[in-house]
Amino acid sequence: MYSLEQLKIFVTVCETGSFSAAARQLKRAQSGVSQSIANLEIAIDKTLFNRDKNTPTLTEQGIALLPIAKSMLHQQQNFDLKVQSLAQGEEHELVIAIDESLVNQVLIKILSSLAAQFPITHFELVVASTFDVEKMVREGEAQIGVVYVDGELKVDMDFFTLGHARFLTIASPTHSLANLSIVEEADLKLHRQCVHRSNQKKELWFSYKISPTAWYTNTHKALIELVKQNVGWAVVPELLATQYIESGEVISLPVAHEYDGWLTVVGCLVSRSRPSGPVLLAVTQLLQQYSLAEKQWIQSEVTP
Repeated sequence: MYSLEQLKIFVTVCETGSFSAAARQLKRAQSGVSQSIANLEIAIDKTLFNRDKNTPTLTEQGIALLPIAKSMLHQQQNFDLKVQSLAQGEEHELVIAIDESLVNQVLIKILSSLAAQFPITHFELVVASTFDVEKMVREGEAQIGVVYVDGELKVDMDFFTLGHARFLTIASPTHSLANLSIVEEADLKLHRQCVHRSNQKKELWFSYKISPTAWYTNTHKALIELVKQNVGWAVVPELLATQYIESGEVISLPVAHEYDGWLTVVGCLVSRSRPSGPVLLAVTQLLQQYSLAEKQWIQSEVTP
């Protein structure tokens, strides 16, 4: 019978590229690593590596088994973290990272109920762009994150959907695009674009730069201010833009390929790299309760 330790050595050899490199990383003798792989191959009656050359290469059987081995080790890590969190009881602190355009009074009201439930826990709310929030959750700097979701499978963190948010293409009422009854993509490309970009210089998959000239900022509120000053056009959340459209400070452009705006998923990311406990569980349950009533906060109006 094979062991999880043997699977760990197998995965490490694949990731480092050789038995010797795996031995150094695991702080073991190379002979011990080689013997462990050999014992694993005997246990499963499959050859995992070709050893004809100096550098071992995966066989077809090894290629097929590698992702399953990684998944099993992830599950072991999750099990160990859960045991650790149960032993620790309530967390001393919890970091919640939220995309800057999704912060509003309703969301804060939802989260504020945690103060009475967990009076000794220190909560930290970090406001950043979606990409920066995702990075924080992946690296364990935040236990939970609220973001716009691109549909990519997150294998290193847990995820659940909260609802949907609509994005509009906006411009100043004095912008030349405001005179068009239908705005084509070619029309947009003729004018300066104000683009949302994270600190990592990543752009959202539905509002990336398409114009030859652009101004960048890492907050959607700043985008709206740039549009108000007629610097250029931008794609922003309806959640933030509504009040400025109603006041006549900006207009929503009738873009041909997204006439009613762009609808994107809002989701919650949960870290696997830090132990979870009753506080994190309470936060996720609280957000899940509101996921069926997304209009209560994702599409609610925001005060300036």
